[in-house]
Amino acid sequence: MKRLLWFAVILLVLRPSLRAQGAEDHSLSNGEIEQLRDVADAPRDRVLVFVRFLDDRADGIHNLFTQPRRPGREQDAHDLYEQFTSIANELDDNLDDYATRHSDIRKSLPKLLKATDRWSATLKFPPDDGAYNVSRKLALQAVNDLRQDATGMVASQKAWFDAHPPAKSGPIEVPR
Repeated sequence: MKRLLWFAVILLVLRPSLRAQGAEDHSLSNGEIEQLRDVADAPRDRVLVFVRFLDDRADGIHNLFTQPRRPGREQDAHDLYEQFTSIANELDDNLDDYATRHSDIRKSLPKLLKATDRWSATLKFPPDDGAYNVSRKLALQAVNDLRQDATGMVASQKAWFDAHPPAKSGPIEVPR
C-alpha cells in the first residue's frame, strides 16, 4: 500500500513535466532557433530569417508533389503544413510586437509581401487529400493573416517614420 501511494505521489509530481515535454513545438530545428536568437536584436533581419524558414517549408511541400511518389507523402505534407502554420503564426506575433514598438522593418515588408503571394500558390499546388486539407487551410489562413498585417504595416510604418525620422548615424563626437 505504501508503494502504491508513493508511486501515485511521484506520478503527480512528474505529470506536469511529462505533459510539457509532449507539448514541445518541433516546427523549428535547433539550428533555426539559434539563427533566430542571433538576429533577435535586428527586427528587419529576423523577419527575413522567418521568410527563409517559410520558404524552406513551402519548397518541401512543393518537392513532395513534384518528385516521384513515396510512401508517407501525405503525412509528410501534413507535417510540413503544420510547421508552416506554426512558423507563420510566430512571425505574425513578431510583426504585432514590432508594430507596437515601432521597430523599423520597412525594408523587409515588401519582401514579406512578395513571399506571401509565392507561398499561397505553393500551398495550393498539391491535389486535395483528406490527410492534409485541414492543415493546408490553416496554413493558407496564416499566409492571409501575414499578408493583411504586413500590408497594414507598410502604411503605418511609413506614417510613423515620416513623423519620427530615425536619427542619422554620423561620426560620433567625443566631448572634451
